Amino acid sequence: MRVSRLIAGRAWLPALLLCAGLAAGAPSAAADEARLEVLDAGGKRLVSVPMPEGEGWCLEWNHSVEGFPVLDCYRHWKGRMVLKRSHLPDFAAGLDHIPGRGRQVSDGEGGYWIEDIDEPVPGNAYRLRVGAIRVDHRLVIDESRTSLSRLAANERVTIRLALPAGAPE
Repeated sequence: MRVSRLIAGRAWLPALLLCAGLAAGAPSAAADEARLEVLDAGGKRLVSVPMPEGEGWCLEWNHSVEGFPVLDCYRHWKGRMVLKRSHLPDFAAGLDHIPGRGRQVSDGEGGYWIEDIDEPVPGNAYRLRVGAIRVDHRLVIDESRTSLSRLAANERVTIRLALPAGAPE
């Protein structure tokens, strides 16, 4: 009786080890999804958020001379980071529409949107020197804002769309 109880008590051990091995070898949910990431110059992740196909985000900052917010808006489109549109509240220094690059439409408040830019970002990433707090570079996803200037003011970062392993590029 003692031997059969010992054997029955250990019968679960191989099944447990098999399940543990499967769980350890299985990719995590985070590895199976595209993510928008911001990396510091050393490659450390400062921001990492899910970015499913078709979803988007904006980079917003305060114009260095006029102080008003400017937006560049991107979308995860067919495995690519694509610049879709930009919002410019004024024709201030450095802010103008380049003919042939999207179409300019009024925002109804004195500024304008450049719509349908549809430019893929080479390599799904770009570098940005993050501005000081007064410039306040920030990621906007839905109604949420993450200040990159609070995380890395005056530092170089890489903003990238990281695709899951094995995803077509």
